[in-house]
Amino acid sequence: MNKHSIISLIAIIVIIIPITYSVSNVIGVQQLEYKWDNPGEFSFFTMLNGGEMEFCNTIPFWINLQKFEVSAFYQSEHLGSFTVNPTTIYPYSSTVEEGVFKSEGMSEAQHIFMTFDFEFNGGNIRLDPNQFIITINTDTPILGIIPYSSTTQISGFEFDKMMNSEDLTCN
Repeated sequence: MNKHSIISLIAIIVIIIPITYSVSNVIGVQQLEYKWDNPGEFSFFTMLNGGEMEFCNTIPFWINLQKFEVSAFYQSEHLGSFTVNPTTIYPYSSTVEEGVFKSEGMSEAQHIFMTFDFEFNGGNIRLDPNQFIITINTDTPILGIIPYSSTTQISGFEFDKMMNSEDLTCN
């Protein structure tokens, strides 16, 4: 090989590696599985006091998760957000990360969360569960500098079932 071919090959490799890593982050965030660390013990009231979530990377590449945020809304009013710090998840593995819940109306969030915990465990319906919405926002960088965000909206009941699931693909 001549000198120019070697330089061209190295340049191509230097360009392809970051792009591949970025694409794997975007795909990985979309395929990411998660649940509460203690199966069957999730409650919104527990989440309000902080806790740990387990994340499962189902693809053969590393995922660089810059932000994972669960926001709770009732009747379009923001009750607060549970946020997990940045983390890297290895291929086909899981990791447990601690999160923190923050709210400007903590006592209102406590009351609403306890009511929905009671309802989702078979109690009487006092608040309309159709108006309890959870948004899950994940952020990951593209090429290390361009933010990519993915937002999913589900009902509080679906989120409760997801957090209380027993197993992830990685287990």
